[in-house]
Amino acid sequence: MRPCNNSLLAALFVSAALALSALSAPALPLAGQASGQSASQAAPHTPALPPDQDPVRSPDGSAPAAPAAVPLPREGNGYVLHTDVEEVVLNATVLNGNQIVQTLTRDDFTVFEDGVKQTLLSFQHTDLPVSIGLVIDNSGSMYRKRPSVNKSALDLVLASNHDDEAFVVNFSDEAFIDADFTADPNKLRDGLAHIDSRGGTALYDAVVASADHLVEEGKRPKQVLVLITDGEDNASTLNLEQTIHRVQELSGPVIYSIGLLFGDEMSRAEVRHARRALEMLSTETGGMAFFPKSIEEVDQIAAEVARDIRSQYTLGYRSSKPMSDPGFRRIEVKAEAKGMGTLTVRTRTGYFPVARRQKQQSAQVTQ
Repeated sequence: MRPCNNSLLAALFVSAALALSALSAPALPLAGQASGQSASQAAPHTPALPPDQDPVRSPDGSAPAAPAAVPLPREGNGYVLHTDVEEVVLNATVLNGNQIVQTLTRDDFTVFEDGVKQTLLSFQHTDLPVSIGLVIDNSGSMYRKRPSVNKSALDLVLASNHDDEAFVVNFSDEAFIDADFTADPNKLRDGLAHIDSRGGTALYDAVVASADHLVEEGKRPKQVLVLITDGEDNASTLNLEQTIHRVQELSGPVIYSIGLLFGDEMSRAEVRHARRALEMLSTETGGMAFFPKSIEEVDQIAAEVARDIRSQYTLGYRSSKPMSDPGFRRIEVKAEAKGMGTLTVRTRTGYFPVARRQKQQSAQVTQ
């Protein structure tokens, strides 16, 4: 693996540590943190992690203390990062059978939080720019699959909005940002080409670190992780439930999973466990999980993911419950329209009402 710089280890976990301190439940251990260490003892905020560094943990131990965080600046004329704990924003895909529905209006939607109907404050059905994290398994079993996977991942980005930005994380028992946020296909291609397939699969740690980086540094109004792996997690410090909890606290990232679980490398039990994990990561965050039967199907799936992202409705509401009330808020979205049968709405299942960084679109999208 490429060497990592310990002075930058805390960058991707500060937002999760701050969120955890606001919950009434016991804090979850941070990736790379000893089980007896509390979230309040985690390393302070440091400048953003540059490309080709390890966002999960370092083999050398803890990072040195860093200066206190400074207020985030205005990002030109594009998107402004700020703290907003009141507005709940949902990206929703609507299906009639297997067909995506793109003709609905604001009045066709009803949103419930913990069973109580909410009032929509905003509604959009446009191809909003997306911040995308390509999180690719780089363990030993992926070596022969990576050329096809890399092509499909790049095709997914190229098929999306031209204002999208993306970064590449390659992970095995450690995870590295091999291309930070960019719209340059050549830089993404170079990042995907950093193949050093060996070691285990710290999938959960890589997902949490990538989600943190996406929320902290992404500049687009929608946020997506595309996770591609061929096995189950066997090296993370977090478990599945903790990983979902942490992503839900970030209130935004949608996970699309592609599980390459074909072949005879895994037992039936291992395949079942891996499939369940990917399905839960995607379902709980409003995404989809795909399980191709061969590597040749991955490119078609990547195109389907790109189409799904670009076809979503964006709904916003302010919760009727005080945001000071702790605990998970369950969300249900319903859609009905004349002349259509039963419609299925896919969005995240809920959120935790904690302070979080969100993005508000200003007058013009940064080109």
